[in-house]
Amino acid sequence: MRKFADDFKAFAVKGNAIDMAIGIVIGAAFNKIINSIVSDLMMPPLGLLIGGVDFKNLQLVLQAAKPATDAAPAVAEVAIRYGMFLNSIVEFLIVGLSAFIAVRVMSRVMQARSA
Repeated sequence: MRKFADDFKAFAVKGNAIDMAIGIVIGAAFNKIINSIVSDLMMPPLGLLIGGVDFKNLQLVLQAAKPATDAAPAVAEVAIRYGMFLNSIVEFLIVGLSAFIAVRVMSRVMQARSA
């Protein structure tokens, strides 16, 4: 058990582990920013352009909700929420493009240093 603790301590204080932890924290914060950009800045004007549609509410209802009665309990709505899926696709594209640009810039900087 002592060896395990020593190995973990060596791993935790290595530069790579600390860099990874910082990257995860920054990534989580970046994710919130991207979510806000997509949900609050991009999708509302896009929805307005295509007829005042709120993408968050786009769904295909498979079964409507039914309120409870004396004879039966309430039944929840069953729906495919494709509007939220569209938001997720736009978020993914923004994150992917951002990562691509960052890697491309870093690659060019590394090439310039080695030349």
